[in-house]
Amino acid sequence: AKTFYLGTKLMSPPAQRAIWAIYVWCRRTDEIVDAPRSPSDPDMLSDLSQWEIRTENLWNLGEVVDVLDLPLLDVRINYPKLDITPFIDMVRGMLMDIPELGQDRYLTFDELHLYCYRVAGTVGLMSMPIFGCDDGFTEEEAKEPALSLGVAFQITNILRDVGEDATTRGRVYLPLQDMEKFGVTEQQLFDQRVDDNYVALMKYEIERARMYYDRAKRGVPMLSAESRLPVQSSLDCYGKILDKIEENGYDTLTKRAYVSKWEKLFEIPFSWYRTQDIAKILPLPWDGDN
Repeated sequence: AKTFYLGTKLMSPPAQRAIWAIYVWCRRTDEIVDAPRSPSDPDMLSDLSQWEIRTENLWNLGEVVDVLDLPLLDVRINYPKLDITPFIDMVRGMLMDIPELGQDRYLTFDELHLYCYRVAGTVGLMSMPIFGCDDGFTEEEAKEPALSLGVAFQITNILRDVGEDATTRGRVYLPLQDMEKFGVTEQQLFDQRVDDNYVALMKYEIERARMYYDRAKRGVPMLSAESRLPVQSSLDCYGKILDKIEENGYDTLTKRAYVSKWEKLFEIPFSWYRTQDIAKILPLPWDGDN
């Protein structure tokens, strides 16, 4: 959330308000599943179903239930191209996280990719009408990089939080086939035991995450000029979490990879340079072919 906020501060005020409205809706959706609940609270599945209907009514009828619905209705009016599909898909992603009813294990990366799309790739699609596209590009062309950015962010979250997810939530998001390939067991995650097998697994997953970041980078020049820096800076700052995992010896079972506020601020000038035409001819030395 902090990286997201920093990125939005680089946008124009109208675009900021629109993105924040979408963020508030996403946050409220997420809290249906992750917020503490008392035994007297309604069933999560019922809450999500009601939330989906409520979102559809806002979209189709302009119906609001509370004051926090108003900003999203304003976005709906000001950005008529904004599609409801990613919003509904995110609700379906939250369904996958419902304890006992959802999915707390993923056999293959294809299964995990669907989850990553629903809970994070959708945010890229929600944001596209606000970001806008540069002349010569269409939202359809920019869609795949936008999806890749959301997937990259979610894979990064999963790698950062392996230990926390296992020990506090009983969830294992790492694909079971990948774990088997590298000789890592679920019990090892619960025991928070880092060994050479776990390090090799993390290296493999980080390489995959960076592949999605690379795909996302190709979409930055497709965006409107004012949107390139916010997206590039978010991409760069979040990607540094992977660097921190490496610095921590690939231990995401007992350590949390963290990028400080000052490190993020320090990264912004380099993000700006990457959005300039000259960067295509003279890339930053550490960017290599990226």
